[in-house]
Amino acid sequence: MPGLVHDPLELRKEYFAANLQMVGAMHRAGVPFLAGTDAAPGVYIMPGFSLHDELANFVEAGFTPMQSLQTATSGPAKFLGLENNYGSVQAGKIADLVLLSANPLDDIHNTKKITAVIVNGRLFDRAALDRILKQVESAAKRNGAQAGVNPKTAATSTVFSRTNTMANIPERQP
Repeated sequence: MPGLVHDPLELRKEYFAANLQMVGAMHRAGVPFLAGTDAAPGVYIMPGFSLHDELANFVEAGFTPMQSLQTATSGPAKFLGLENNYGSVQAGKIADLVLLSANPLDDIHNTKKITAVIVNGRLFDRAALDRILKQVESAAKRNGAQAGVNPKTAATSTVFSRTNTMANIPERQP
């Protein structure tokens, strides 16, 4: 927007609130939703982290916590026609698991309380996950320094994309 000399935070808040209302209305009308973003590479979205925010936003828009979780589990499996093999935890199905220390049905923010992850049959306990996160942070710092970006101060805003999912978009720093 030419002529803007500062961040139009109030405008973005209004836009976000309107999008939440639209998503809620579409959900009540029966429109199916899938979690995930269509953000381009290099926009400081770390897969997994933004999903927690998106699940919380679905609840804010009127989904139950279970419906929100289904946008990332059974919903994609059903959409892809793979629900016989994926999308739920039961004998004979393929599943990666995130083990939580608190119930996300009580509070969707509990999806962030990860104690372990099982991927392709391999267990990553909290200590292993923390080591991986430190490696990712180090790599981000190296890559950010090469690009002239400070990952500690890079601001992001959440917006809905053209597919009615959300993306965290970095903002230009003054």
